Amino acid sequence: MNISTYTVKPKLPPALKPLEEIANNLWLSWNFDAVQLFIRLDYDAWLLSQQSPVRTLGMVSQERLAETARDDSYLAALKEVHERFQRYKKGETWYKGSRKDVVAYFSMEYGMDVSLPIYSGGLGILSGDHMKTSSDMGLPLVGIGLLYRQGYFKQYLNADGFQQESYPENDWYNMPVERKTGKDGNPVKISVDLAGSQAVAQIWEVKVGRSSLYLLDTNIDENTPDIRNITAALYGGDKETRMQQEILLGIGGIRALRALGINPAATHMNEGHAAFLGLERIREIMTEKEFTFEEAREVVWPTNIFTTHTPVPAGNERFDIELIEKYFRSWTQILSISWKDFLGLGRERVYDDHETFCMTVLALKLAAYANGVSRLHGEVSRQMWKGLWPNLPLDEVPISHVTNGVHPRSWISNNMTELLDRYLGPHFNEDPTELSIWDRMDRISDEELWRTHDRRRERLVAFARDRIRQNLKRNGAVERRIQKAEDALSPYVLTLAFARRFATYKRGNLLLRDPDRLLRLLKDNDRPIQLIFAGKAHPMDMPGKELIKEIVHFAEHHDVESRIVFLENYDMTMSRYLTAGADVWLNTPRRPLEASGTSGMKASMNGVLNCSIMDGWWDEAYNPELGWAIGRGEEYEDTKLQDEVESKALYDLLEREIIPLFYQRGRDGLPREWIKMMKTCMKEIGRSMSSHRMLMDYSNKFYFPALKNYRHLVKDDYAEGKSLAAYMSRLQQAWDGLRIAKVESNAKPVMQRGDSLTVTAAIELGPLQPSEVLVELYHGTVSNQGNDIANARRTEMKDVGHEEGVYQYQVRIECADTGQQGHTVRILPKHEALVHPYRTGLIKWA
Repeated sequence: MNISTYTVKPKLPPALKPLEEIANNLWLSWNFDAVQLFIRLDYDAWLLSQQSPVRTLGMVSQERLAETARDDSYLAALKEVHERFQRYKKGETWYKGSRKDVVAYFSMEYGMDVSLPIYSGGLGILSGDHMKTSSDMGLPLVGIGLLYRQGYFKQYLNADGFQQESYPENDWYNMPVERKTGKDGNPVKISVDLAGSQAVAQIWEVKVGRSSLYLLDTNIDENTPDIRNITAALYGGDKETRMQQEILLGIGGIRALRALGINPAATHMNEGHAAFLGLERIREIMTEKEFTFEEAREVVWPTNIFTTHTPVPAGNERFDIELIEKYFRSWTQILSISWKDFLGLGRERVYDDHETFCMTVLALKLAAYANGVSRLHGEVSRQMWKGLWPNLPLDEVPISHVTNGVHPRSWISNNMTELLDRYLGPHFNEDPTELSIWDRMDRISDEELWRTHDRRRERLVAFARDRIRQNLKRNGAVERRIQKAEDALSPYVLTLAFARRFATYKRGNLLLRDPDRLLRLLKDNDRPIQLIFAGKAHPMDMPGKELIKEIVHFAEHHDVESRIVFLENYDMTMSRYLTAGADVWLNTPRRPLEASGTSGMKASMNGVLNCSIMDGWWDEAYNPELGWAIGRGEEYEDTKLQDEVESKALYDLLEREIIPLFYQRGRDGLPREWIKMMKTCMKEIGRSMSSHRMLMDYSNKFYFPALKNYRHLVKDDYAEGKSLAAYMSRLQQAWDGLRIAKVESNAKPVMQRGDSLTVTAAIELGPLQPSEVLVELYHGTVSNQGNDIANARRTEMKDVGHEEGVYQYQVRIECADTGQQGHTVRILPKHEALVHPYRTGLIKWA
């Protein structure tokens, strides 16, 4: 069948034209007064559209549009919102530098609004907050991702409580995306080679305030059905589909930016999915400048940033060599390197033929800047990947951390935002990088803060009851049982929420381990608690699905369905109700398997107190004035023992601290001590876990240095890049011949604090010059075993002369610490264009 297609858009009266611009920019997702314009326009259409402003405009009748265009009150509100939107786009920002070269941010998913369902969970929500914050700060950053026809699945439970999945199709022509066209009016398209087949992709733009996100889409006529299905579903299909998606994201993403006339001077890989972009950037430079692979790699390396999110070894994507060979064998000719060397880019043990190809390893090898997403995760990542830098002390492995953050105005409820705007002043909205503004939390009266929170708990309960009622109707429940849903939960009871992906290591059932103890808490007439659970298990994760079923069955079996509820289809809308309306946010992962977590941050900024294992972000944020820690950061070999110990610790906290504090009321009915914790929590977490703090960290640690590196490297036709590549080549050839022949010092068996210690080393440099190596004294406190230096300090040694090819290096230090001290000497690379001296295999110890 030959179908001619065209797009029909709503016909808005001139007075309502600004609605179209607002609907097509996700700025509205963090500005509730903009959302209210669409709710006021037609509330029924808003609900039917599933909260999509673009679709709402298409569903409203022309009669209603004409009527609204004559409504003075509505037009005044529209004018105010539109003017504020224009001021936002043109206003002063934190970043004031050049916008000629950009940082390109690559992520497999983006969670920015329910109207754009191309996300599954935490990684996507973080990417969405990253884009929104980039807009607030005016950063020269663009996003790259894929446009999924089905997005992630919708979850529903059958009558037995077992998770089922449905995959509704996305209608892009009624969503806030716009297809990019060229000057000729035709769609801009790029292509990538997939094992001999050409995959063509068109490009869509999502406007995010001042920023843009570009999404690639293969569901077009030029492609065969199997290639059209590459962008069918987020994390759908088999391993080969994943391979195709990641080639499209990484290689196709760079080509898309080029096709749009955007120069990705620096690239940020958010997780290893996008690591193939490094190969494409190398190929570009090799083709344009006729560089060797080594030269091009040295030019790209200082401008690549990689963020790892996965402390679970199995979570780091690996592909079988047969699949890599199918899609990348031809790249050995393109890059002029051997097949062994190509595979070595993705292997920890370069020439181990039994090792698969790891995307995390590829990203780490092609990026000068790498980070975990919390302080603890940085430590875990250095331990996981230390093998890539053999002989380097663990604390020097070049993987740092930037703790995740959340976008406050996206996640703080509207009621609370109004309160904060009133008390924190205009800077809270207009200058979100002014984090000290949170210190004004103490200005808010206890009465107002508690009244606001009470209202949000009431709304959460109403939302939950409505969801439960809908689910019961769908499963064919009798009317009596549906009526019973009206009694589910209470707006006056201490409410604990557990909402996250249902993976077994997150232990959603930890609180169910001692049924009698839990039931006493649930059924206490004077000081009861209630639990709300939500979250999706991966469609293939049967143990995760069993966890959900266990919770549903527990509530039914013990007749506590009014006190324990599981809400289906956890998404951004539900997350906002839960993180605003709960009293306690519960988090029980097995340490150290949670890289960061962000839902607890959202809850904290709403005044919800955390009760969590010391893992991820809570490990660095916790103090007793903000919430509660389950344990003290212990790690266990025996997981059954861990579950037993930590579940008891959780019951103890609830019985002895959390429940008494919540129900401890004065004559005015206010829990003053609880409110005091709420204020402290909002103040400290608002300041430290804002995504604006996160983006300032990324900018200062990675983005600005990477852009500066780019400008240096391209100057004089990549002269510095060529120099660095030539140096690295010379260094590699000479390295095995370097030798620390002798180390001497004036150390006596016993030294006094303040004594001067002089160390001299005789170094054989072969063909290298003293300026080409970094010779360091590595010194500090010696461990009890005598084989390690703790809290080591590094002091550069100076060349003081040479004789017959042996160079004398010397340094003088002061004995500052007492106890058993020691030192050794080492050699590292040294070049002004090196971001850091820690290159694989290039370290030599005395």
